[in-house]
Amino acid sequence: MGITLDKISKSYGKIKALSNISFNVKPGELFGLIGPDGAGKTTLFRILTTLLIPDEGVATVAGYDLVKDYKNIRNNVGYMPGKFSLYQDLTIEENLHFFATIFGTTVEENYQIIKDIYVQIEPFKHRRAGKLSGGMKQKLALSCALIHKPKVLFLDEPTTGVDPVSRKEFWEMLKRLQQTGITILVSTPYMDEAALCDRIALIQHGKILEIDSPKMIVKHYPKPLYNVKAHNMYLLINSLNHYEHKHSVYPFGEFIHYTDSRKDFNPDDLKNYLEHENLFHVEIETTTPTIEDTFMELAK
Repeated sequence: MGITLDKISKSYGKIKALSNISFNVKPGELFGLIGPDGAGKTTLFRILTTLLIPDEGVATVAGYDLVKDYKNIRNNVGYMPGKFSLYQDLTIEENLHFFATIFGTTVEENYQIIKDIYVQIEPFKHRRAGKLSGGMKQKLALSCALIHKPKVLFLDEPTTGVDPVSRKEFWEMLKRLQQTGITILVSTPYMDEAALCDRIALIQHGKILEIDSPKMIVKHYPKPLYNVKAHNMYLLINSLNHYEHKHSVYPFGEFIHYTDSRKDFNPDDLKNYLEHENLFHVEIETTTPTIEDTFMELAK
């Protein structure tokens, strides 16, 4: 069972949180919603999990209408919000049994679906949830979201604030979960995680910029991209921003990513300009665009 959205919109007073959002998530797909804070990701998740009602548009989740069949949706989805929201004064074991009971099931009945995740935190099952590390909280929250065998799983920025090792482990768990046939919609501000999804939607200011596979998103980048470096990065970015032929300029790690407005761009012209601006050790080389580069281009 997948997800369909058709022109979903939501406003908070004069603020337009979502504007005409339309896309489909195929059954069994790992679909990523990629964008910065404030892009509308959490609002969309709250709508799809029936916590909010959209102002306009229609949607179905696991084959059920968002408004008419909200009770069926709640029984068939798992939701892991961005903020840890389990009972911090209950132990790992108590939280898990509590959420199983809410859905009229037991941990023992559905243990198989959470086994690969739960075995990593089971040695600490008598520890209170509020005393867990970020990675362990993450695994417990995922276990609780899965304990009733949902058809669709919503994960709102599940790896924010988690260490790199736990992030890697979490995505490995998602890939294994996907093999069971569950449909997964995950949001993240991390562009490197976007590459791990089957398809992604880039979202900014409540609008979808583009939807495609990570590979095709990058392939659509419209111009040759260059890494530029010099002895003074602050002066370099200012000089590039004042260059008459610049198309885009933004920091990217130890380099500045630069695109030129001309079709017949010659890097030597740019190097001569920068050296004239009193920049030394200027390096200019072509580079391969990333999903982040594509997002920056589309969000201009």
